[in-house]
Amino acid sequence: MKKTLRIHYFQHVPFEGLACIEEWIRQNNHQLSCTQFYLQETPPPLSEIDWLIVMGGPMGIYDDDRYPYLKAEKEYLKRAVAQNKTMLGICLGAQLLADVLGAAVNKGKHTEIGWFPIRKTEAGKSSGLIKLMPDEMPVFHWHGDQFEIPKNSVHLIESEACPNQAFLYNDNVLGLQFHFEATPESIHGMIEHVGDELVPDKFIQSDQEIRQQLSKCEQSNQVMFGLLDQLAYATN
Repeated sequence: MKKTLRIHYFQHVPFEGLACIEEWIRQNNHQLSCTQFYLQETPPPLSEIDWLIVMGGPMGIYDDDRYPYLKAEKEYLKRAVAQNKTMLGICLGAQLLADVLGAAVNKGKHTEIGWFPIRKTEAGKSSGLIKLMPDEMPVFHWHGDQFEIPKNSVHLIESEACPNQAFLYNDNVLGLQFHFEATPESIHGMIEHVGDELVPDKFIQSDQEIRQQLSKCEQSNQVMFGLLDQLAYATN
């Protein structure tokens, strides 16, 4: 019998929610709760959750002065790691997890926005967690910062613009720099709110180029569902 998970997520801005992850949670009858930091909400006690999902946002992990909640959020994540909670960080969320695990987070050589291919590392090819992902596939990106791979973590995925795209720590803390969860609706929301970042560059696509490729969300979402299934299997 599958365990019903108490899944909590951190949301930093109104336009970056769970996207397709919410559908997976609903299909599997898990419990869902949320802390919306932009509404000055505070997280629940760690004893009340099984999984923590940390979503993205346009701020950086170092923007504590502008976003005072970031300091408390990092402390919460450190405690969650210590308590062996299953965690998934996406984009900013992955950078926050890398930071609390002691890895550097800094401005990347390239800003990467749009649909660009990722590929498995050799370690990624042998990871059951991402077994539904082909060795190479296009996914949606929207980031300027990047993380280094935390010590004692497995480096799973890379891309031309950003060599560190995913890591797995202790088999239950996963950081993804890109957006497997992206749906046409979530991408429209990003373009609407931070579309001023779409300036011509090698790894930045135009609004039109991004919207023309929204059908690629389907494959990404299938891989995300498989990844979540694997995490849930490990939790059980």
